[in-house]
Amino acid sequence: MSKQKQLILASASPRRLDLLRAAGIEPKVLVADVEELTADLPPDELVVANARLKAAAVAAICDEQAVIVAADTVVALDEHIFGKPQDKAAAERMLAELSGRTHSVLTGVAVAQGGEITAAVDETKVTFRAVTAAEIAAYVATKEPMDKAGAYAIQGGAAAFVQGYEGAYDNIVGLPMGLLAELLPLTDFKNGN
Repeated sequence: MSKQKQLILASASPRRLDLLRAAGIEPKVLVADVEELTADLPPDELVVANARLKAAAVAAICDEQAVIVAADTVVALDEHIFGKPQDKAAAERMLAELSGRTHSVLTGVAVAQGGEITAAVDETKVTFRAVTAAEIAAYVATKEPMDKAGAYAIQGGAAAFVQGYEGAYDNIVGLPMGLLAELLPLTDFKNGN
């Protein structure tokens, strides 16, 4: 009986961990200690570059047989990138800008194995209904938005703001599993194999 392969998640995101666990995969978590790029790149290129950086950083401290998955997610509106808010006021500004509009959620996914890194990006279009200032303030007061790109969690309290979306839901959460499966045979890592 062959030893099951170990997947390493190069992310501190509990949401990414939950998505992998929901797929029957129990990864080892090693957080990538990197300075993320914030350069003036288009959003799709930025998330791929940051995912590659994270994968490379963790690969450098693992043996070559390790399989590492890294991801980076941003919210983009008219090419303006919304990362994680720095404070309550920034979170409120972001949500006010997204109110009544359609934005893109882009996640870059990188897989490092055998000295090589492959990467790709997924995009989901999300439309917010018109959200009142009072609703935004009440949501920000929960502190949920503070560690989320675009200052919201679709799987949390901001679900009430979402009028609709086009694309993969798990991409909005932070790890598009369909895209990951294209980059890596996930059945190699499922529990019970």
